[in-house]
Amino acid sequence: TVFLEFWKRRRAVIAYDWDLIDWEEEEEEIRPQFEAKYSKKERMNPISGKPEPYQAFTDKCSRLIVSASGIFFMICVVIAAVFGIVIYRVVTVSTFAAFKWALIRNNSQVATTGTAVCINFCIIMLLNVLYEKVALLLTNLEQPRTESEWENSFTLKMFLFQFVNLNSSTFYIAFFLGRFTGHPGAYLRLINRWRLEECHPSGCLIDLCMQMGIIMVLKQTWNNFMELGYPLIQNWWTRRKVRQEHGTERKINFPQWEKDYNLQPMNAYGLFDEYLEMILQFGFTTIFVAAFPLAPLLALLNNIIEIRLDAYKFEFGIGILSVITNAFVIAITSDFIPRLVYAYKYGPCAGQGEAGQKCMVGYVNASLSVFRISDFENRSEPESDGSEFSGTPLKYCRYRDYRDPPHSLAPYGYTLQFWHVLAARLAFIIVFEHLVFCIKHLISYLIPDLPKDLRDRMRREKYLIQEMIGHDQVTVELRAKVLNLVYFSQRCKSTCT
Repeated sequence: TVFLEFWKRRRAVIAYDWDLIDWEEEEEEIRPQFEAKYSKKERMNPISGKPEPYQAFTDKCSRLIVSASGIFFMICVVIAAVFGIVIYRVVTVSTFAAFKWALIRNNSQVATTGTAVCINFCIIMLLNVLYEKVALLLTNLEQPRTESEWENSFTLKMFLFQFVNLNSSTFYIAFFLGRFTGHPGAYLRLINRWRLEECHPSGCLIDLCMQMGIIMVLKQTWNNFMELGYPLIQNWWTRRKVRQEHGTERKINFPQWEKDYNLQPMNAYGLFDEYLEMILQFGFTTIFVAAFPLAPLLALLNNIIEIRLDAYKFEFGIGILSVITNAFVIAITSDFIPRLVYAYKYGPCAGQGEAGQKCMVGYVNASLSVFRISDFENRSEPESDGSEFSGTPLKYCRYRDYRDPPHSLAPYGYTLQFWHVLAARLAFIIVFEHLVFCIKHLISYLIPDLPKDLRDRMRREKYLIQEMIGHDQVTVELRAKVLNLVYFSQRCKSTCT
């Protein structure tokens, strides 16, 4: 928020120096494509009073509906890709668990997550290429009236496509992985065969951290290669072809226009891609920063290599989303809330209004539920009865959840502690996001958008202009009224008397 507020001040100074304070309020020219498409239908422009091409409301609505349907379909493609990754993880984790190599067998979940992230990254990069073509097709189908409308529509589609493509699998791991697996004795299974994947024993933050770390490092490496390495290879190959065709001496005597012709062509969306990369990177480093605190550092290292200006409009929206998402990550994905509930409600210090290391004694035991081994499904029975560890067969085992023991009135039902934790999580989300937004709005209020010296210069200019035209004020007003009368009389001459 501090960065955005100071950027507004800097932007205002630059816009004033370049005389662009009111530039966006000027009337834009109509796109040639729009004019060619709707040249047969014209209507009077209420601002300029001149006839211009007109797009019927029904035609515009039908095009927007088709475009929205295309956007929805492409988002469904991303969801289908994520579902495919989920199936891969479910099948692979059991395969790795039965692997011959002890290294992979003992780290089956980590190996599954690592390979799934690499496959997911390849799918992300392939879909990004497809999304640019689809966004162009849908934007041209809408037939926007002006260039700014075309750019806004294209930007919205590209951002929406790539944001969903980049973050859908991350949202799945943060908020859905391991939430619907059931419990021992009543596991949910895919096609009645494979158990749905659960989080790492230490929590879902490990899986989320690996997902973000691998994708972020691979994506930044790939982007830097495409912007630095690939053009260098292309230029080297072009120079090599020129030397083969004309020789080294011949190349030195080339005129400038021929040297320019041998350079790499300029990407039509080069600046757009730079802004989009910064926006997506900003979202990736803020939305799940609670799970991967190294993300801002990696982004900083990447931006030191590739320094670009950030687009603050989208970053403002992502900033709001990042507050809400991190509230959910802290409350739902991490153990922060369950630990607090235990410390103040169930631990040794319950009711004393204090929390510390001694108040967390017994937390692990309280977070584990009891399961009777004889209640296992046939397909889930353990290979050993545990006698090699304790000398006698084990009758019970423990698992992470807040459920009643098997001998209670409602076996394996949720305990009161589960509902206390759930209520505390929801309360934390509400309090956290309200507190952060209050601080955010306070900072925005304390830092004005215009620096004082710039505001004084603008007021001084207006004052001087008023002083210069003060003696002609009456003449100017009369002239404006006459022009308005002439304009409106031309518009309604068929009905006015």
